[in-house]
Amino acid sequence: MIVERLRDAEQVGVAELAAATGASEMTVRRDLDQLASRGLVRRVHGGAVPATPSGVEPPFAARAATAVAAKQAIAAAAAELIRDGETVVLDSGTTALELARLLRGRSITVVPLSLHAAHELAAEPGVRLLLPGGEARPGEQALVGPLTCASLRSLRFDIAVLSPCAVGVDSGFTAFDLDDAEVKRTALDVSARAVVLADGAKWGRATLACICPADRADVVITDPGAPEDQRAALTERGVLVHVAVPTPTESR
Repeated sequence: MIVERLRDAEQVGVAELAAATGASEMTVRRDLDQLASRGLVRRVHGGAVPATPSGVEPPFAARAATAVAAKQAIAAAAAELIRDGETVVLDSGTTALELARLLRGRSITVVPLSLHAAHELAAEPGVRLLLPGGEARPGEQALVGPLTCASLRSLRFDIAVLSPCAVGVDSGFTAFDLDDAEVKRTALDVSARAVVLADGAKWGRATLACICPADRADVVITDPGAPEDQRAALTERGVLVHVAVPTPTESR
């Protein structure tokens, strides 16, 4: 809850959090200290502020702890679009990682673009796991660089599942990291279909590196937090926008 609040607020206070949760201020301080030790928040007098300023890519651990139910619902909807026997290039990112967990037990070929996703699928006998080369970005464990792109260009996929950092009807799909954006573009180029996973917090924003125009996707899967006007505008451009509604059972 603390991490969620700091998505939209510049600072949270100990007294405010204690009142909101019913926990003691001592408990809240311990939670803040623990989050700070993991790099998820930065402690200040009387409370905490986001660990990174806006416009800077938040740590993987921080993103993995936010909007979990929405990401799980989006991943479940994406899993239904993937048929047994298909070849899939699976992007890096926390929502793509949720999808990797749902692909366990399936009979498919997967090229994961992160070591996190590769770890989730490594022991699955039904999954044919192909690993691209490249450099693993620290923390993210996303595979980037010329070796990754060369590996992708030597293959062809039925479907590319992308998880951009931001979505804008006019600005398109964007990423924080230049190398990451290049890998995503390459994945699109060698795939017959493109499915984009983007929770509501990513909409109406743009980050540094352009991946592609928003109407390059065949399907965009999001949650009810995505602005209705932007969803409608993307639909008018020929993109199928699917809204996945989280259920109470979709939690860790």
